[in-house]
Amino acid sequence: MATSLPLGMGELLKIACGVFGVINFGEEPVFPYVYWGLRAQNHRGHQSHGFLTYNNGKFYIHKNLDLVPKIKSSAIHEWFKRLPGPIGLGNVRYTTFGKTDEASILKDTQPVVASIKGFKLAISFNGNIVNAIKIRDDLCKKEWKGSGSGECDAEILCAKILTSFLERGDLFSAVETCMGDIEGAFSVVGITKDGELFAFKDPHGIRPLCAGHDESGNVYAFSSESVGLDINKFFRDFEIEPGELVTVSKEGFKREKIVQRRKAFCAFEFAYFARPDSRFNDKYVYEIREEFGRNLARENPDIVKDADIVISMPETGDDAAFGVHDETGLRWERATRRHRYVTERAFILLNRDRHSTIDKKVNILPSKVKGKRVIVADDSIVRGDTTKITIEKLRRMGAKKVYMFVTFPRIIGPCFYGIDMATYSELIGARHTPEEIAKIIGADAVRYQSIEGYVRATGFREDELCLACVNGNYPTPLAQKIAEAMRKRFLEGRKEVGRPYELEDFIEEIIGKKD
Repeated sequence: MATSLPLGMGELLKIACGVFGVINFGEEPVFPYVYWGLRAQNHRGHQSHGFLTYNNGKFYIHKNLDLVPKIKSSAIHEWFKRLPGPIGLGNVRYTTFGKTDEASILKDTQPVVASIKGFKLAISFNGNIVNAIKIRDDLCKKEWKGSGSGECDAEILCAKILTSFLERGDLFSAVETCMGDIEGAFSVVGITKDGELFAFKDPHGIRPLCAGHDESGNVYAFSSESVGLDINKFFRDFEIEPGELVTVSKEGFKREKIVQRRKAFCAFEFAYFARPDSRFNDKYVYEIREEFGRNLARENPDIVKDADIVISMPETGDDAAFGVHDETGLRWERATRRHRYVTERAFILLNRDRHSTIDKKVNILPSKVKGKRVIVADDSIVRGDTTKITIEKLRRMGAKKVYMFVTFPRIIGPCFYGIDMATYSELIGARHTPEEIAKIIGADAVRYQSIEGYVRATGFREDELCLACVNGNYPTPLAQKIAEAMRKRFLEGRKEVGRPYELEDFIEEIIGKKD
């Protein structure tokens, strides 16, 4: 069972991972940069973590399960000895592709290395490959054999880059081939066998990846979120564009546009995944979330008029709750707090009842909600079970009414780009209206932010965001076909089994052929 993201209590969702890459032209070890870059992004993946460094033509790797660990002062020398070199990669991961037993998770922990005919390449990647099965089968025809479990899309992607490099002779052409052949979300940081650090995004730019440098001008880095740069005292230079390849030399970043299709940055990053102090499109995430709250207040004056206080689901609901308060003058009562050191792993050992696990994660102060008509600001409702348990707890504490203000619009479809919600049956919004959802979870009303309000607050245009999970319009063709076929089956009452992009027979049926 995966642990919940530390930033939000809404739905225990998982995102694929967070990446970091760095090079020091002063030839000093980069392990400290990689370590802190990952620690700042621990929220993007709890299942496993990995460090990789490059020194004198060799890759050095350390992988393990769970969060990036604290390092004892007595062990620092050993870490530097284990991971030498002036170039490095890091990754924190959740599994959205591949097997989920602990042995497979550890094998598939990133960064990954591909080796073909004596040539090697290492990558750390955030995203999800929709047509990974086809890419894997094509690679197997070229006698590729995976070094991990053989079922990981990161390993498949790494091998694809390397085989393309060997066939076409240079990195630009290899990445160009990948962008043409691979469908899905992929923000990649990598190191070639010659010690060249590079990064690129898929042609839609679905997942985040930014670049920056240090004050000396000797150190250059890539990070999924700007907080990975901030913690290392790096300046943020730019967000990598969709379909762009960036390489690094002593002179700085070299940016090359390969191909760009419709920009489709994941809209869910703003509501749930990103840290509030991260920056996208020159806006801090917390500022965007505050505006979400203002929008909800403006869109629902009837609820505001009837409410006594606003509270938040810690912690991604905090900024939205402030926005509601700021717009309406309603008191933001800090009556909910997350038990920071209560983890689901403890409950695996002590109590297997998921209801009890969730109930213990949030502390609610009874005297602050008793007899009150309460607005609860939350980031999302995906499956509804977590929200239901929290509302039950508020009722036990004496809340007179409970209104849900949800910043992310109603989720009606699965994600195939790196968020672990791959089927219709697990989505309460795919089956029920907001009024029905309110009855199911025990709320007096559930009010979602409008798509228009959400988009406006982000600072992006609607055609620059991936909103597939709320409007059914997927930016890539195979994903659209999968979603439509799944929807048809779902409405027919057929049972969904597993992640659809991993079901080989289903994919062959969708594309209408068998090789």
